[in-house]
Amino acid sequence: MNFPFHRSILLRKAALPLAATALAFGAAIPAVLAGATPAQADQATPVVVDSTRHEGKYLSLTFDDGPDPVNTPRLLAALEKHHVKATFCLWGDHVKQHPEIVRQIADAGHLLCNHTMHHDNMESWSADAIRADLEETSAVIRQAVPEAKINYFRAPYGSWGGTPQVAAGLGMQPLGWATVVGDWDPPGTAELVRRLKEGIRPGGVVLLHDGGGDRTQTVEAVDQIIPELKSEGWRFDRPARRG
Repeated sequence: MNFPFHRSILLRKAALPLAATALAFGAAIPAVLAGATPAQADQATPVVVDSTRHEGKYLSLTFDDGPDPVNTPRLLAALEKHHVKATFCLWGDHVKQHPEIVRQIADAGHLLCNHTMHHDNMESWSADAIRADLEETSAVIRQAVPEAKINYFRAPYGSWGGTPQVAAGLGMQPLGWATVVGDWDPPGTAELVRRLKEGIRPGGVVLLHDGGGDRTQTVEAVDQIIPELKSEGWRFDRPARRG
């Protein structure tokens, strides 16, 4: 994500109920969108999920704005070393540039998430415009990985607008987050590790980035914190599949 104004956008989501955050740098995503209608168990819902599939001392790592030709392979190596699966929210333009890295992500068993084609703010877009963008993005991902399962959608900048309903209609669960640590403006590896330790909560989805800029510090922080968290009894899970 290009996040210079990300934090301000999150804070002005008056139309969506926001969960309380543990830290000043954290940002929560609405648990339920107003007007969301129930769906059958095998259907995506227009509820923005920010939790893991299991309750307790679990967390789910998610990475936005890739694939990146340098940072994503390094991140994949770190995740493999520590035996952790994550969710990669893919920016369509970057997928077109680096389809081979998308294949590496899928081959390693990680989950794929649609993060739009051009990383636009869709808050005021019509349903038809949103649908066209999401369908194009999924098509580009499947050009790289035929028959890829794309179970999630994440709106750039946290600007959901009408995207949750459209994404659910396309079979993708809107994916939010419970913890965000500001790695789009790298504060140093040690600071990222500190923010992660203080910001995570049981059963929460963590937002990080493998693309959109130099993510060296993010990769280093992930490589460092996974064994530390495991030693403290944390386990790594996938995001909830349904709202």
